[in-house]
Amino acid sequence: MTSQVIYLGDLRTSATHIQSNSIIETDAPTDNQGKGARFSPTDLVATALSSCMLTIMGIAANTHNIDITNTQCNVEKIMETAPRRIGKINIEMHFPKNNTYSEKEKMILEKAALTCPVMESLHPDCIKSIKFLWP
Repeated sequence: MTSQVIYLGDLRTSATHIQSNSIIETDAPTDNQGKGARFSPTDLVATALSSCMLTIMGIAANTHNIDITNTQCNVEKIMETAPRRIGKINIEMHFPKNNTYSEKEKMILEKAALTCPVMESLHPDCIKSIKFLWP
């Protein structure tokens, strides 16, 4: 089992990761009857994409001795209404200004990011706009 999720009422859930016992709470967003006091489930999907991209890039970076420490992603999720779903995820990936990357390193990292498991799992109708912002 990966996790256990409990509905707490008032449009809030609590998810416990079984292996680590870490907890994530979610709230419905304000545009869907919620308080927006926590990540919404769809926020987590968009955020998971950037976390997965960074993780897979980190594996590639370790393999090729490339430093991507402190690379930052700004994530924007855009919802559709009919049916209600994630229509687009915009990610701006900012690499540390004090690092330099060769064209080969950029290619390795971008390919790793764009083939991460979450990217491969999202529905093709969900638009993924990824900008790699190199120093």
